[in-house]
Amino acid sequence: MGNPSFSFSINTFFSATIFFVFLCRALNTSPKVPCPILAIFSYLLTSSQKGNSSSSRNFSRSLGFIEVMEVAMFGKVCWMISHLASTRREMSKPVRIKVENEAKRGNKCGRKIVLMENEKEGFPITALREIRILQLLKHENVVNLIEICRTKVTQLNKFKSTFYLVFDFCEHDLAGLLSNANVKFSLGEIKKVMQQLLNGLYFIHSNKILHRDMKAANVLITKSGVLKLADFGLARAFSLNKNNQPNRYTNRVVTLWYRPPELLLGERNYGPPVDMWGAGCIMAEMWTRSPIMQGNTEQHQLTLICQLCGSIVPELWPDVEKLELYNKMELPKGQKRKVKERLKPYVKDPYACDLLDKLLTLDPSKRVDADAALNHDFFWTDPMPCELSKMLGQHGQSMFEFLAPPRRAGRPQPHPALPQPKPHPSADSSYQDRVF
Repeated sequence: MGNPSFSFSINTFFSATIFFVFLCRALNTSPKVPCPILAIFSYLLTSSQKGNSSSSRNFSRSLGFIEVMEVAMFGKVCWMISHLASTRREMSKPVRIKVENEAKRGNKCGRKIVLMENEKEGFPITALREIRILQLLKHENVVNLIEICRTKVTQLNKFKSTFYLVFDFCEHDLAGLLSNANVKFSLGEIKKVMQQLLNGLYFIHSNKILHRDMKAANVLITKSGVLKLADFGLARAFSLNKNNQPNRYTNRVVTLWYRPPELLLGERNYGPPVDMWGAGCIMAEMWTRSPIMQGNTEQHQLTLICQLCGSIVPELWPDVEKLELYNKMELPKGQKRKVKERLKPYVKDPYACDLLDKLLTLDPSKRVDADAALNHDFFWTDPMPCELSKMLGQHGQSMFEFLAPPRRAGRPQPHPALPQPKPHPSADSSYQDRVF
């Protein structure tokens, strides 16, 4: 964002918004930014870029829509054509830029549209949080937010702006690559993928940020083999407990197939281990080519976890019985831990099996963190991590989960399909949470 006043104004705006969020929580009201604050946001976006040839006022002229790639919680991801200044560096997520100035080369970028179908409800606080977090997180393995723009307010759009988040461009996501049977990862390439993923997690956790939606579709990879963690729509800052007061975060986060057992059991005082469980699921997926635990309900997901990782009991996970849903869910008894046994037909490397076992540890306090995982022997034994660019260069077409066939049907899993257990009535309705 070339204009310094824009950066300052946005930071000021977010500081005010933080106060508003805490006020919402105190009053138990909906955590959305009301129209007066939204108007300030619109004004900052507009006034900060006056005189800029690619200002937010003329954004619809700068970026030409092509097709919707994906619809997320509060936004759409699209392909588009842009005429932004030639000084823009190569951008992320599905969007294409055509430069019409003196430079004749084309740049690529990605665009995420913040859905504003009913502006009276305000600007989604999760979108504001995503913007703020991405402004702060600058790392090779984290998707880069280039700018925030909006469309011009006109009578045609009923005087309602559409907001855009513009990212660096990545040609693939990991789910799309794994869905393609022609894409084959060597052990060294799998190590490179996981090394970059864990580097990204180490960085965001060191900056006191939780991703809270780790899954293969949110792992982007450029054609040169650079991995970037993406979709911070559910991310939030975390803090250590103060004055022995536990945190009260929502446990309605993380896609079900990647959700750790502590969240499924109602834990609200959690931290980085929730992301590490997702990293373990993704790592196993590098060999199985599909999610390893595909539950239909929270109860079913817990059953699958117990069948793979063993029964959830206080002897192995101290104080687990204190979690609110522990006695309300039907947890399988007498299940032995079988992570290595079940994954061995797919994962031949013993060090990989050991790291997977540590990532998929039931007790979050014993689950390996990103720093320890990066120092695991898996990354320091032959074959060493190797670049992905050569392998990816053999596949010219972009691969995204949205474009791929469903990954659930006909895919191998490390355990047989299970009948769907009947969930306890309170399992899905114990909390009426806001996203905090």
